[in-house]
Amino acid sequence: MITKEQLTKLTSEEKDQLILEQSLKIQMLETRIAELEALILSPKKTSKNSSSPPSRDQKANLSEGKKGGRREKSMGRKGYARELHPDPDETLESKLKTCRQCGGSLEEDDQRLHVEYDKIEIPPVKAKVTRVRLYACTCKTCGIISKAPAPQGFEEGSPFGRSVEGLMTYIRYGNHVSYKRLSEMFDHVFGLSLSQGAIANIFKRLNTRFDPHLQAIINCIQSSRLVYSDETSARVRGKNEWEWVFQNDEVVLHVIRPSRGANVVQEVMGGHRPIYWISDLYSAQKGHAEKWQICLAHQLRDCQGGIDGGDKVFSWRMKRLFLRAIVLSKRRPRVKGATLKAYRQQLEKDLDTVLALSPLTQAGERLKKRYLKNRKHLFTFFEDPSLEPTNNGSERALRPSVVFRKVTNGFRSDWGRDCFSVVRSIIGTGSRQGLNPYQSIQKALNPQQPFLPL
Repeated sequence: MITKEQLTKLTSEEKDQLILEQSLKIQMLETRIAELEALILSPKKTSKNSSSPPSRDQKANLSEGKKGGRREKSMGRKGYARELHPDPDETLESKLKTCRQCGGSLEEDDQRLHVEYDKIEIPPVKAKVTRVRLYACTCKTCGIISKAPAPQGFEEGSPFGRSVEGLMTYIRYGNHVSYKRLSEMFDHVFGLSLSQGAIANIFKRLNTRFDPHLQAIINCIQSSRLVYSDETSARVRGKNEWEWVFQNDEVVLHVIRPSRGANVVQEVMGGHRPIYWISDLYSAQKGHAEKWQICLAHQLRDCQGGIDGGDKVFSWRMKRLFLRAIVLSKRRPRVKGATLKAYRQQLEKDLDTVLALSPLTQAGERLKKRYLKNRKHLFTFFEDPSLEPTNNGSERALRPSVVFRKVTNGFRSDWGRDCFSVVRSIIGTGSRQGLNPYQSIQKALNPQQPFLPL
């Protein structure tokens, strides 16, 4: 801080220099203040206005009324906690022979069913161990030692059969259980002692056994006319990599690569260009098909971000337009082609009207610039009834991987990364056949049948 006495001693040139320096400092401080004010006033990013996951949202406390309502909703049938099992193993019937009041005789034909309910128990689970003994003998005629062949399905090698491998794979990759807890679970529940090293060796062997199924899935993707794609981060050996998913109504393919670039797509697709590609606006997802559909679910969130940021001109109108487009997409199986054409023409007309507006905020301007550049890719889904306007299927396919990453903190080896990718591919592809994750894994382990329908 310069005092008045110090100023009186300065020359005119020194005073001018001091004024310039102070003016520059003031300008820098004003810029910093503006940045901090914008940061404070900007809306907080949530899963509703950005790509932030729902797990990062602030969770509101439930009121007592909502807690009670949720409990009542889970009760199922009135008076019971769950629906009756469709195929009980045993049925016990209790009928009266005499009246409990007066002791009079009661006829069986006069009695009617009053109430029925299920009692469920899980019998003790124990691993079935089959001891295999192969004998050898020396021929007295020629002196050759011959060994008896192993029964089919009981050949030498790993002591663990397909059921153990399938259940272990399901628990590990379907329920995100660590090696330590997996070892404890098999010991405590099944009485089967398994070290963590033995578990790792089982998964290493499965990697090669799953290879033919993985190749069949890749071949299907490389001949598909329609591909949905997305990516998320992964941790491999303490470094960031990327998990990609490529999926449609037939198959799901997961791959984890060090790169998030377009070269991954080119590697997976093997030069094949499908007719339609559905993804978000990430640059590496562009230009891989004849036509492109931008995920409208992502755009809804971004438009909500613009609304939360104070845009009262552009963002809410675009959000309303996208919502109407999604609603119209659900009508496609029930309306004629001419009607669909009219729907799209009206949407394009309304889009022209909205794009002619002048947003008043930076967020609105950014959205307008985006849609002016990519407008021809917003309503591609009207061309094909099998084409969805959103990429929600890819996000659902990646969600278990995100949970796995948070629970395990990633992979310690390349083979572990690859094993996870192929198992997630098998589970996702099996779901397209109406199989649950456990059924998908067991089917893939069965050498007697192909995993993909012929």
